[in-house]
Amino acid sequence: MLQGFLNYLRTSIAAKVDGAPEPQVRTAAVPSGTNLLGLLNHLTFVERSMFLGDDVTDWQATFQAAPSDSVADVVARYRNTAKRANDVLDGCTDLGAPVPRLRPDRPAPSIRWALTHMIEETGRHAGHADILRELIDGTTGR
Repeated sequence: MLQGFLNYLRTSIAAKVDGAPEPQVRTAAVPSGTNLLGLLNHLTFVERSMFLGDDVTDWQATFQAAPSDSVADVVARYRNTAKRANDVLDGCTDLGAPVPRLRPDRPAPSIRWALTHMIEETGRHAGHADILRELIDGTTGR
């Protein structure tokens, strides 16, 4: 059930970014500097850190996509990361067990905690994405 909620949110935010026009997709629409493409780029790093064990040293930097990355590149990378994370989760049978990590030297949260955190994180940023996409081209809805 938790993975189903997360997948719904993943699909929703990827759809908000997919097809958004340049350069607005990477232009800050609010004083914080938040931009639509950066949100999805950030979530890719969070998923990779949480479920795949990647090390992120500068979280603030993850809110900006590389200038060479197209919208399609960032969306594809996010979807691929979500698929890889689901592959890990599909092998988990105990929600209380730690998330399997590629780096076993680092402590891992429980699968339950990781899924709940990712639902919260993805849902929060999906809400931001709804507003940003509407500001860009009027697109609303899921």
